[in-house]
Amino acid sequence: MEIRTDRQKGMSFAEIARKYHLDPRTAKKYALSETRPVYKLTEPRPSKLDPFKQQINVWLEEAPYSAARILEKLQEQGFGGKYSIVKDYVRGQKKDLEEKVTVRFETIPGLQGQVDWAFFENHKVMEAGKPKKLYCFLMVLGYSRMRYIEFVTDMTTNTLIRCHQNAFRYFNGYPEEILYDNMKQVVVKRLLRQEDSTLNRQFEDFAGFYGFKPILCRPYRGQTKGKVERTVAFVRDNFMTGIRYSSLDDLNGQAFAWCNKVNGKVHNTTGEIPFERLGKENLNPLSRQYLIEKINLRRVEKDCLISYAGNKYSVPAEYVGKDVAVVGLDNMLAAYYEGKQIALHKISYQKKDMVVNPSHYRRLTIRQTFDIENTLLDGGKVIDFPIKAPDLNTYDEVIGE
Repeated sequence: MEIRTDRQKGMSFAEIARKYHLDPRTAKKYALSETRPVYKLTEPRPSKLDPFKQQINVWLEEAPYSAARILEKLQEQGFGGKYSIVKDYVRGQKKDLEEKVTVRFETIPGLQGQVDWAFFENHKVMEAGKPKKLYCFLMVLGYSRMRYIEFVTDMTTNTLIRCHQNAFRYFNGYPEEILYDNMKQVVVKRLLRQEDSTLNRQFEDFAGFYGFKPILCRPYRGQTKGKVERTVAFVRDNFMTGIRYSSLDDLNGQAFAWCNKVNGKVHNTTGEIPFERLGKENLNPLSRQYLIEKINLRRVEKDCLISYAGNKYSVPAEYVGKDVAVVGLDNMLAAYYEGKQIALHKISYQKKDMVVNPSHYRRLTIRQTFDIENTLLDGGKVIDFPIKAPDLNTYDEVIGE
């Protein structure tokens, strides 16, 4: 509009061009136009970065690399562009990732909990007359913001499982999934994709027993479990500051009272009381107990046998190659897979004995050419019986050894 006004005042196209730093032809076009110019979006020009954008996205999923580090990695793959286009793209992708993370972990009722360890390096506790390091187990429910803490003197897998069970009792249930960082008590080998990672066998069995799903947050992305991270800071500042205790039991008694106090107050984020929101969580009920003290994991061998206390016991053939939980109580031995009992035997107190149930081999004794099962296995109740190891001396005599 200013260009048209200047033209009407008598300025030449060249003068208008100099005034507005335009090409004279552009100045003429605007000066003679009867309507306001309409700008149209055009297809973005191809960039040298286009062939590498997918790879950059993969790298940023692995870790929050800086733009300078991304440029170095790209140059190793033959990228010839400048730092500026890499910086602009990386900045945009990081912003998108942060937004996705924030939305993803605002959970619906009963869906998710978050777990973490905290180490209190400035505190000790006496145990068996010796000072022990002090660790804290923390669990937070994503929807209600219910918090549970428990202090321990080690971070073994058994301790982690026991703390989970205590938290489940406190909440009177457990969520569908629980989020963890890469703690060794949960994951043995962490890879980019969770399905490619190797979980701790004992903890995997515990999760399978109750049926909740362990979720591993991405490496270097601590904010994905921000609720429990904030609880760690809250425990340090609000509970541990100025704390006095005479024993581990005394400290955990105070911690239990603290949990009741904070869960009974209005939460700053939700604006509601966690105890009241807990009723809307609809957690999975605690219908059975995982016996951590007497449970052992055993890999089922190709002959459908597992080893226990120097003897071998059979399980159904479909569990070959799988890890099953073995529980020894009194004179009975029970095997479980993902919480389901799959075998029950009388414990043998001999050595190198084999205790088998013929029905466990049913799948292996079906005739291969017809769909007819072996009728010898159709008895009502099959009793386990020991199979003595063969005497190889007879074979040695026959072959002259």
